[in-house]
Amino acid sequence: MILASLLFAFLAAALHVFIFTMESLTWTRPATWKRFGVASQSDAETTRPLAYNQGFYNLFLAIGAFIGIGCVALAPEGSAQSTAGQSTVGWTLVFASCGSMVLAALVLALTGKKYLRAAVTQGATPLLAVVLGLLAVVL
Repeated sequence: MILASLLFAFLAAALHVFIFTMESLTWTRPATWKRFGVASQSDAETTRPLAYNQGFYNLFLAIGAFIGIGCVALAPEGSAQSTAGQSTVGWTLVFASCGSMVLAALVLALTGKKYLRAAVTQGATPLLAVVLGLLAVVL
């Protein structure tokens, strides 16, 4: 279960790096703003500072998850059940980062029906990472 949890956390982090790229680097390209339901180039320019900032939130969540994955994977004690050290730091980062991703997906889903697909895409892998990680740590 540890490996599965870390794999889903990695996939969630990679998706959030991709979202960062769209929101912070390519927001004003038509292919990007259309994907986010922005109506026009003018609207994309207007919302660019908000998207830029939001992109960095996604990047920071991804970095937290990547560091957590590394700490768990490289922990010298090699056990998810360790209560001290690198493994604990790693799981804390994985749970905090992926948990925040899940909560952000929930907020997105509650925003309206048209965002449900994006919310599921954004939230499924971190949810699996958290659930499987909790099972690995508790069992």
